[in-house]
Parts: sequence; C-alpha cells; structure tokens
Amino acid sequence: MKYIEELREGENITEHYLCKQKKLMKSKAGKNYISLRLYDKTGIVDGKIWEVNSLIQDFNEGDFIKIDAYVTSYNGDLQLNIRRLRQSSPGEYNPGDFIPTTKYDIDSMFDELKALIDTVKIPYFRELLKNIFINNKSLSEEFRVHSAAKSMHHSCMGGLLEHTLSVTRICIKLAEHYSDENINHDLLVTAAMLHDVCKIYELSPFPDNDYTDRGQLLGHIVMCSELITKEAEKIKDFPSEALLILKHCILSHHGEFEFGSPKLPSILEAFILHMADDLDAKVNMFVGMAEKASGKGPWMGYNHMLGRNIRLSDF
Repeated sequence: MKYIEELREGENITEHYLCKQKKLMKSKAGKNYISLRLYDKTGIVDGKIWEVNSLIQDFNEGDFIKIDAYVTSYNGDLQLNIRRLRQSSPGEYNPGDFIPTTKYDIDSMFDELKALIDTVKIPYFRELLKNIFINNKSLSEEFRVHSAAKSMHHSCMGGLLEHTLSVTRICIKLAEHYSDENINHDLLVTAAMLHDVCKIYELSPFPDNDYTDRGQLLGHIVMCSELITKEAEKIKDFPSEALLILKHCILSHHGEFEFGSPKLPSILEAFILHMADDLDAKVNMFVGMAEKASGKGPWMGYNHMLGRNIRLSDF
C-alpha cells in the first residue's frame, strides 16, 4: 500500500483510501467539482474530482474507495487530482491500514498513568482519579484507545492517553522547576489527568473520529466539568472549594476565549495546565509535520493551525 505520508508530488498512484468527507463545490469559473478528504493511518490528504464522468462511480462519505490519481501541490499541501474512482471491494484492503495508532505502547502508558495517580496524596483527589480511570471500566477502556482530536494533534488511537500522560509529565516538571511558587502538586496532577477525559464523548471512535452531537452542542470542557461534579458528589466530604478550584482548571485550560475557553486561567495551577496543554499539542504538530516530510528537505511547508512555515533544524 502507498500510504499518504509516502506520497510525493508528481506521482501517479492507484490506491485505496477511506473517504471521510465528500463535498460538491463550485469553482470560480462556475464549474462543479467534488472535494474529498481521504484518510489512512498515516495522515490526511485532499482529493479533487474535476471531471465527473463515467469513470467516477457512486460512493459516499465513510466508504473505502479505490482511486487513480495524480499527486500535485496546492498552497504547500499535497493534493490528489482524481481521474478514476470506485468503491473498494471486500478483501482488497486491510482496515488496519486506515486507523492511525500511537507509536507508544498503550498498556505501558496506562500503567504509568495509574502509577502517577498513586503520587496524589490528597485523599479525595486520589479517590476521584481512581473512580474515573480505574473503577469505571467502560470509561477507562474507551480512554485508552481514543483520539485526542479530530485532526490537529494526537489524532490517532491511543492519542488521548498519550497526550494526557504527556501533559501530566510536563505539569510535574514545571511544578518541580517552580517549586518555590507554592504550587499545589495534587491539584495540578489531578487537573492534568482530567482536562481532556471527556474527549471520549466529544469525538466518535475510529474510523469516524468525528464530532458527536454532544461534542458539537456541549464540548469536552463542559462535559468534563459535569463529570467531575457528578463523581465528586459520590466522595464523602469532598470540599466544595477544592471542587470549585479543580473545575476552574478544567474550564480554563484552553487559555483564551477565542480558543473555546469558558474562563481565563485565574490561578497558577490552571495557567500551568493551559501552557502544558498548548505546548504538547503544538509540539505534536511540529513532530507530525517532520515525520511526514522526511527526506524532502528542511522546509516542511505551511501549517495552518500554527500560522507559519515550518523548518527542520538540520544544519
């Protein structure tokens, strides 16, 4: 199989991909064309059908399709100009080729997360984490394999666990570095572990990995706050002020109103969580571009989310 990360401008390809999006569009000249978003486990690529004729058979979003296409470039991103298309037949493709998966061992990451829960000394925070991540078997199973985002960062099976563990590690390191600032370690670790847990409700499982109704109407930040409130009520003598501060960390972790944050970070632990979350997501974007651009030269192209051209530090 020719994976998306292996595509190079100027190639002609015949390959199977998962069609995640199909839109009928109109060019500036008024001509109809079809725009596609095609997936495999290594990435996403745009496809364009400029001529809709007998070589383009019927298909829908969510179908596996076989295409003949020419690889070109538009605004620095690869694009497939599709000449021929049909639905893939059973047995022609391996479904596992279309589900991106974290490169880290899921069991090992989850074991580390559970070990970090045991470092939390405040009993009600530790009990809250155990109830959510260990005792709630259905939630923990979904959490282990879920994606952290639709496409921006850690968009793979196990990506949510990878991102959560990474953010927690960063928070611990920052707390150690700023140890004189009287940071509440247990609050910070608890908030870091819980900040994205409701991504399991915001996004559907692979291969769809798309926003659910709850995700569209509420979002993971609000759902996380609701989950924490519900679980804290089950814990005897959970202090109301501690719950308030923990929920503030969750509600403010996107950092800015323009990024969907209901509140701005108003305490140090909330600010550290926001910075750690933002750092981990953006580093993952850089790393992802570097992996896709391997062998193409130092300049990797323009990243729309980061708003800049990205270069490797090769010298």
